Amino acid sequence: MSTVNGLKKLVSGVIFDLDGTLLNTDGIVNEVLKVFLVKYGKQWDGREALNIAGKAPFESAAAIIQDYDLPCATDQLISEITPMFFDQWCKIKALPGANRLIKHLRNHSVPMALASNSPRKSIETKISYHKGWKESFSVIIGGDEVRTTKPSPEIFLEAASKLKIEPSNCLVIEDSPPGVMAANAAGMYVVAVPSLRKQTDLYVSANEVINSLFDLRPEKWGLPPFEDWVEGTLVIDPWHIRGPVTKGYGRGSKVLGIPTGVHLDHCLSSLANLPIEGYANVLSEYPSGVYFGWAGLATRGIYKMVMSIGWNPYFNNSEKTIEPWLLHKFDEDFYGEELRLVVVGYIRPEANFPTLESLVEKIHDDRKVAEKALDLPLFSKYKDDPYLKESSSGEQK
Repeated sequence: MSTVNGLKKLVSGVIFDLDGTLLNTDGIVNEVLKVFLVKYGKQWDGREALNIAGKAPFESAAAIIQDYDLPCATDQLISEITPMFFDQWCKIKALPGANRLIKHLRNHSVPMALASNSPRKSIETKISYHKGWKESFSVIIGGDEVRTTKPSPEIFLEAASKLKIEPSNCLVIEDSPPGVMAANAAGMYVVAVPSLRKQTDLYVSANEVINSLFDLRPEKWGLPPFEDWVEGTLVIDPWHIRGPVTKGYGRGSKVLGIPTGVHLDHCLSSLANLPIEGYANVLSEYPSGVYFGWAGLATRGIYKMVMSIGWNPYFNNSEKTIEPWLLHKFDEDFYGEELRLVVVGYIRPEANFPTLESLVEKIHDDRKVAEKALDLPLFSKYKDDPYLKESSSGEQK
């Protein structure tokens, strides 16, 4: 998806957007709007996200009023909904890769700025819950501190001026189309990390489009490279998932040659599926891509595992899914059994493939990478995680 074409860009400073770029605010926004719209007998379903993504609060409020035909003025909506948001800011999590990137740039003395359409007070409140963030940014500018907000370039030009760096030497990291447009207009390089998934056509003007902050390569822009990749994998903070194994799309054995658990005679492995219901938070919090770790079946044992999260572009799934592949030979299916996962590493972003053969080849490459990495002490230690051995009642086996 990159449009950099291998050219090494030299930048001196990095300007970040905040909401949707560094912080996972989408879930909070959805929850607040769901509660708020009930008052008017309306239901928020998230489909209107495009109309408010990256916009200033006043513009977002106006869009909501228009989309839902609400009988209130824009100022009234803002006054009612702002306290609801402030009550939730303490719950916002950093997006995967955000802390790693901020720490990396800070440790290498790369000047950083925050430039968000949100009001300055809102920005200060949000980042106060994330240790070290406020001290990392030498410049912070809110949308209420400039005359025109994104997609106007003013906020980015002001940030560059305060950083004392020429706009052409700045790299902007953004998640919304208005932010990308603003960076382009400011004459800056811009890397897009889209918050509007499956709508990458809206980001074609970015110099590069990446799936998540895990995939940013600072050296492309003349910045110090990360040095934390191990055997083609990235160490991540472990996270846990559990749920009953269900039948998925039926393509594991039929299409991909990876058994799904229905016909497992003389097979080498098993592709399981976890139900979408109940995993909304996990699916929204973690970027699509290929991960690996350990899988536990209470009555069977603990196994190496590689998994995908995403929409599987080749098959164009309509919903984001979690599909773990247990790297073990099973003689029978295990639908309905509780599967527990400890995810410990990241391999690559989700990608599309020109042919089914190239997809299958990449899946098996991922398996090899995961198997090798899980033999390293760095990852093998998690095989003893008590979470993998607990039953649904909480007892260890």
